[in-house]
Amino acid sequence: FDKIFPGCRIIDIHEYLLEKGITLGDAGGAGYLYHDPCHTPMKQQDPMKTVKALVGDNVLKNDRCCGESGTLGVSRPDISTQIRFRKEEELKKGEAALRDGGKIGAGENVKILTSCPSCLQGLSRYGSDLNNGLLEADYIVVEMANKILGADWMPEYVAAANHGGIERVLV
Repeated sequence: FDKIFPGCRIIDIHEYLLEKGITLGDAGGAGYLYHDPCHTPMKQQDPMKTVKALVGDNVLKNDRCCGESGTLGVSRPDISTQIRFRKEEELKKGEAALRDGGKIGAGENVKILTSCPSCLQGLSRYGSDLNNGLLEADYIVVEMANKILGADWMPEYVAAANHGGIERVLV
């Protein structure tokens, strides 16, 4: 990249947001679980430090591999299933910790945030298995956009982009 774009760098969107001072601040949620991907894209500091700086201190790290991303679930479903059972135990512990701490009420969704598309896909599959589907997985950046820009930020952005809001860059 540096030969094409001198001085450029590759940085995860979450690290970039933190660098620019964009955080949830007081708009942060009551509490979140955070799944750190096995192949985390955050490289500048400990990912948990970045996540807490972005969404607030009410974040609990949820350990263990999700067992779903990449081709593991397809190539070795026997191993993936065992990993999935262990992750499910961790999710239940994390959910209980958030609920017992009074951060999240009995009928509210527990949100688990991640920074990896494969993990998001895998974590989304746990929702129906835990407490009647009260687990909701999402990207950190999407949760931030929902809180900062409002629930309609994505359709509004798509509408603006479809009506001449996209710049064309020729390289």
